[in-house]
Amino acid sequence: MSGVRVDKWLWAARFFKTRSLASDAVGGGKVRLNGAPTKPARDVKAGDRLEIHNGETRWEVVVRALSEKRGPAPEARLLYEETAASIAAREAEQQRRKIEHEPAADIHGRPTKRDRRQMDRLR
Repeated sequence: MSGVRVDKWLWAARFFKTRSLASDAVGGGKVRLNGAPTKPARDVKAGDRLEIHNGETRWEVVVRALSEKRGPAPEARLLYEETAASIAAREAEQQRRKIEHEPAADIHGRPTKRDRRQMDRLR
């Protein structure tokens, strides 16, 4: 196998739950192949470097193996190797989220009448 579509490989490596989500992410510029934006049909080969942005999580991985089929998670982890800088950045982001409280995390939907009155008092 000389190459696999980027979207198919991302789905097989379990970065995205469905292939259409992977294709949308690649088309939306959330995935970079060897530092350049790419298209979903572009082939990825062993040794290529991918930068993947999935929501708040960012990975920088080197492709080690190719697969067109989605398998179990332990097998999917063998398809890539995450760089040391990427691991350190993800762990630092996790620590930051544990320490800092997101102000909007407590807000769920529209404010109630009581919430609105409290906001008016603060103004």
